[in-house]
Amino acid sequence: MTDPADAGTDPALERQLLVLDVNGAPYEVLCEPRRTLVDVLRHDLGLTGTHVGCEHGVCGACTVLLDDRPVRACLLFAVQAEGAAVRTVESLSDGRELSDLQRAFADHHALQCGFCTPGFLMLAEGFLAERPDPDRAEVRELVAANLCRCTGYQPLVDAIHGCATARRAARKEN
Repeated sequence: MTDPADAGTDPALERQLLVLDVNGAPYEVLCEPRRTLVDVLRHDLGLTGTHVGCEHGVCGACTVLLDDRPVRACLLFAVQAEGAAVRTVESLSDGRELSDLQRAFADHHALQCGFCTPGFLMLAEGFLAERPDPDRAEVRELVAANLCRCTGYQPLVDAIHGCATARRAARKEN
């Protein structure tokens, strides 16, 4: 029988230094390669706006942007984000004023308990950057990717489409 002390160290448990770009700022984190991005964001960086829901990539509460594309932070290892730009819900506002998207969510009553809201905001932010002029059907299809148990999806569609419409009007003015 082999003595466990002679087995060596499991490389999957060895901590390594990661340099992450989160919300435009560099962070150094010492963690095991098996740690998820959502855990590092919440527990190591203190960015608790990204929520942990199902931990299986189904609910979308943990959605963040990775190089401007929405991803489920519970399904990514933090090491996979190294060298990429990560944006969390905290990046949408300067802490004094809501972003136009956050304001649209409030104006259209697209939040109730708020648990799913950060994931929907980041999903919408990534979507609107790629598709600035979506129709309502495209927005409806988008919101079907995340789960909300309180508001229903119509206020979310109204908020995201309303934000897109306001951004389009602002572009025409400039």
